[in-house]
Amino acid sequence: MSATSIHRPTTSTRHDRSITQTAEFDAPTTPHAGGESMSMDAPEQADDGGDGPSLEGGYDPEAVESRWQRRWVDEETYAYEGDAERDPNTVYAIDTPPPTVSGSLHMGHLYGHTLQDFAARFQRMADGDVLFPFGYDDNGIASERLTEQELDIRHQDYERREFQELCREVCTEYEAEFTDKMQDLGCSIDWSSTYKTIEPRVQRISQLSFLDLYEKGREYRKKAPAIWCPECETAISQVEMEDDERGSHFNDIAFEVASDGTDRNEFVISTTRPELIPACVSVFVHPDDDENQDLVGEEARIPIFGHEVPIIADERVDMEKGSGIVMCCTFGDQKDIEWYQAHDLPLRVAIDESATMTDLAGDYEGMSTEEAREAIVEDLDEEDYLRDRWEITHAVGVHERCDTPVEFRVSKQWYVEILDHKDEYLEAGREMEWYPEKMFTRYRHWIEGLEWDWLISRQRDSGIPFPVWYCEECDHPIMADREDLPVDPLSDEPPVDACPECGHDGFEAEEDVFDTWATSSLTPLINAGWDWDADAEEFAMEKPELYPFDLRPQGHDIISFWLFHTIVKCYEHTGEVPFDATLINGHVLDENREKMSKSRGNVVAPDEVLADYPVDAVRFWAASAAVGDDFPYQEKDLRAGEKLLRKLWNASKLVDTLAPADPDEPDELEPIDRWLLAELDDAIETLTANFENYEFAKGRDRLRTFFWNTFCDDYLEIAKGREDNPSTQYALRTAHRTFLELWAPFLPHVTEEIWQAVYADGEERRVSESSSGESEPRDRLESIHTRDWPEPQGHEADLEAGETAMEVIGALRRYKSENQLPLNEPLETVSVFGPVGGFEDAIQNVMHVQNLDLLETEPEVTTEIASIDLDYSTLGPKFGSAVGDIDAGIDAGEYEIDDDGDVLRVAGEELESDLFEVERERTYSGAGEMLETDSAVVVVE
Repeated sequence: MSATSIHRPTTSTRHDRSITQTAEFDAPTTPHAGGESMSMDAPEQADDGGDGPSLEGGYDPEAVESRWQRRWVDEETYAYEGDAERDPNTVYAIDTPPPTVSGSLHMGHLYGHTLQDFAARFQRMADGDVLFPFGYDDNGIASERLTEQELDIRHQDYERREFQELCREVCTEYEAEFTDKMQDLGCSIDWSSTYKTIEPRVQRISQLSFLDLYEKGREYRKKAPAIWCPECETAISQVEMEDDERGSHFNDIAFEVASDGTDRNEFVISTTRPELIPACVSVFVHPDDDENQDLVGEEARIPIFGHEVPIIADERVDMEKGSGIVMCCTFGDQKDIEWYQAHDLPLRVAIDESATMTDLAGDYEGMSTEEAREAIVEDLDEEDYLRDRWEITHAVGVHERCDTPVEFRVSKQWYVEILDHKDEYLEAGREMEWYPEKMFTRYRHWIEGLEWDWLISRQRDSGIPFPVWYCEECDHPIMADREDLPVDPLSDEPPVDACPECGHDGFEAEEDVFDTWATSSLTPLINAGWDWDADAEEFAMEKPELYPFDLRPQGHDIISFWLFHTIVKCYEHTGEVPFDATLINGHVLDENREKMSKSRGNVVAPDEVLADYPVDAVRFWAASAAVGDDFPYQEKDLRAGEKLLRKLWNASKLVDTLAPADPDEPDELEPIDRWLLAELDDAIETLTANFENYEFAKGRDRLRTFFWNTFCDDYLEIAKGREDNPSTQYALRTAHRTFLELWAPFLPHVTEEIWQAVYADGEERRVSESSSGESEPRDRLESIHTRDWPEPQGHEADLEAGETAMEVIGALRRYKSENQLPLNEPLETVSVFGPVGGFEDAIQNVMHVQNLDLLETEPEVTTEIASIDLDYSTLGPKFGSAVGDIDAGIDAGEYEIDDDGDVLRVAGEELESDLFEVERERTYSGAGEMLETDSAVVVVE
């Protein structure tokens, strides 16, 4: 679906990415109770080796990540074990997009695949059975062009099967590179569930789809106008055409009246495409156009070329455009086609398949359309037919693959009938869950705007052939037999000896191939093993438990391509919507929020990013935006991810020194420990809901705040003074294990490394059997990623009071730091106004408070206005010369502000709240020093 040829960076280009050598952290150091300081963020000497996971030294992501990536693939950690008898509701299946092998990986590809992996990893832990497959879209124009470029050849110089074999060889090399790159990202793909859209099995499914739709009357072949790309020299579908704003000229051209029914000798037509004049077959006037009704029924003589055409009334004429009189050419646009069909007009082909003028163009034959346009305008001017000419910018229909302006040509093509089922496809879309919901609007607008049936034939060599032959005598189509598929009519014989219609024994092979979307739209059926069961005489699935799939992830730019066509195909074949939900990701922009493009020079190469940052840090960045939104690539998010890895690693080392790996649960937890585990339960509930709703950014931010601020900065401070306390030991280890599991979908490498170093069984399970059935020892990974997702354990505590107590501890810690006091320095008396009931002992013990008083009323605090800032950009235009008086009144203190702070009265004027901002200062006049937090007032005496 997206261009993805990957060239891996060599080792020599990658610097040492040990996160112990990266930028400094913002987080403070974490002192021991005795006053010594142990930083959880400070650089340490990296561990230089060892065969297994260990917390010794610093975290070395380059060594760790590559080691686990290999291990996960070798162990088939993420393999799906199919079971046709399984209930579909017990399997989570992802219909992943098969990328087109034709270009370079960019950050958008990396982002999209990582989002899919978040979902796969969470669901695997939550439900157990996940199919996360991978495919390569290696048929069609993209692979054809890639092969021609790589081998410096032309597809026209080879027999189709020979050229397709060359395509396979070239694509195989690129696909192998891409496989390596995907494994380098640590995506939890089941590499035993892969496919290529050109492999024989997929060719068979694609041809079966064609035969099934044909037998159901949903396909037809006819000679008709089709959208044509002159650069690719093939018909394309409506979905592959997009509008592009381009410069052009409007030309007012005089046409002569060739008949005698009106007093006029000429009339003027405005056009941007004078090169189509030789293809003109009629002139149209709106029936309500009184000014030009005298022309209807007359004949017009075409300037320069001299042939005569009828002038006809038709209400599709836009009376507000140009002169209100329009020429119809075969073909300039969709309206020309409508007129051609409605009025049975003749066909005049002035432009061939390569956008070159034909012999119908006379002296302009052989010119390109651009050359002919300028030459014809010059001649019109010279012969006094050009009345006016001016520059414009307008939307031009172009082929989305090559940006070439499209033409409309008559040719025989295959179509899937879709216009009569638009309501059904729209209803199918409503049955799905959309993440984000707003993306359904794009799907609906696409269906409502459809004007063409789906053209699926392409005049190329790289692609899946139509399994069709035609009788040379009567043109009757001969379809291949199902049991013979896949077939290539150019190389294989038809299944009959004579035409069943006329008895003729000569046949012509269909030379066209399927549009690549006609095959990639079948990915749910490909992954489910859809095929014809000859014994049962019906279609069946090898893995019916997968269908319908749970999730279709993709970019918003291919909603009208891949998503819509998949619904069309699968709905027509199965009568079901092919997936329950669709996850639509946005695009990655540059740091200025501009779309990345090679022409702007703002493309960020993933290889360069991965050479500078750990994969887990990149994954942390990928979770930074709400799904569906375009968002900027910013290195600060990568640096934040890198810091988090260090925080997690060093916090794990600290926990390892404070508590045994598997402490017993005490009969009763102390309040502060119970509070932590109650907060953890709340975080589990929140994060589970976030993952279930694909709110990865919300989940990441909630987890980071709780882990970094609450656990590391606050609770670990408490734990350092209570390391022999069984309640704290249990809470520490429970929280730490759970944090690793919660972080696992986001940060798979570092969590696996820590888990294996701290919690995995000392002796890994030895499993598997040899081919003889005898037991054969082999290490089997007990991965964190195949563990059960955490569930709330039902701990109850006053969360508000615990949070406020943590704020008080933090405020007192800052007080000691600012006054250069050791953290174990006793504080004689501390008074607190705020909800901290039940946590008094924690505050006293951690901060060495001798006397702690809980106040029932807030200390006497005076609030004064420190300053008033005015918005002069708005104030000046509104109040003019009065601004000086307003300033003077504020400086002199001669003003009033109402109780709500919404209105400022000064110098006889009233200013609304959007014109000023008040900064207030709170002053404590009692004994001691006042500290304030979000939820409490603290007085230290």
